Amino acid sequence: MRAKSNVIVPAGVTLGALGVLGFSFSLPATRLAVAGLDPWFVAFGRALVAAVLAMAYLALSRAPLPSATQVRRLVIVAAGIVIGFPLFTSLALTTQTSAHGAVVIAVLPMSTAIWAVLRASERPPMTFWLSSGAGLLAVLAFVATGGGFSGSLSLADAYLFIAVVLCGLGYAEGGALSRELGGARTICWALVVSLPVTIPVSLFTADFSRATPVVWLSFAYVALISMFLGFFAWYAGLAAGGVAKIGQIQLAQPVLTLLWSAAVLGEPVGWPALATAAVVVVCVVLTQRSRTAPADPADRFILRAFGFGGRQWRRRASSSSRS
Repeated sequence: MRAKSNVIVPAGVTLGALGVLGFSFSLPATRLAVAGLDPWFVAFGRALVAAVLAMAYLALSRAPLPSATQVRRLVIVAAGIVIGFPLFTSLALTTQTSAHGAVVIAVLPMSTAIWAVLRASERPPMTFWLSSGAGLLAVLAFVATGGGFSGSLSLADAYLFIAVVLCGLGYAEGGALSRELGGARTICWALVVSLPVTIPVSLFTADFSRATPVVWLSFAYVALISMFLGFFAWYAGLAAGGVAKIGQIQLAQPVLTLLWSAAVLGEPVGWPALATAAVVVVCVVLTQRSRTAPADPADRFILRAFGFGGRQWRRRASSSSRS
């Protein structure tokens, strides 16, 4: 069992890193897309395009229908990453830059870890939280001193904060569900479940009068990569390596987003990016080396009191004891 664990965790890290790389261009691409398309269409239209691809994948792979319980969990996933995060980031980026968005997005790994405790029944040790907090502070310091933070709160900041909370929930629930359905099928079924919402909103907000080739290329990116293929790797990584631990790889996403913003949107990014990237890498390594402790009776009692826990706690505790 030990040898098996040593293989699974690096695989989770690799898959998670691929997902983060794909997601890191989401904010710049969204910023370009909303310049010529309605932000509601960018959010729901990309989910609609991805849903068409998802149905094709499910049909070709002959995926079995999810159970009623899994459908309810898929609704939570969809609310977080199919509807919530795309919508609120699109609304925010109509008035803010992607660099500004990176400030709030930097807290996404912490949001994912908290939801992993509540929804995925994980219990990271104190060293995990310390390493995660250090990486978070490093990223926030970088984007703040690098011009990503304007020093005042706005409606766009509220949108971004809501996006982060919902996205963390979608990541945690989807990562846990991927242990049952697989990463690819989880995002595909979440997209299908969202169709009753994404179809009418997309049709109602479709206005292509100001769309340029750059706008369409950006929309294609958020539809194909950010909303579809990126989740194949991301959810598989969360399922293999643990939602809380693999979620911390996203500490590197704000730095990558700012680098993309500099290269594509012309926003200046100086030498602090390299220093911050080095700190983030160290923090990510430390979070991956920390072990997840088994749940104790107090944890189970508290989570049951709030409607969480149960069989997942026992399964995680049993898995930890065997490894």
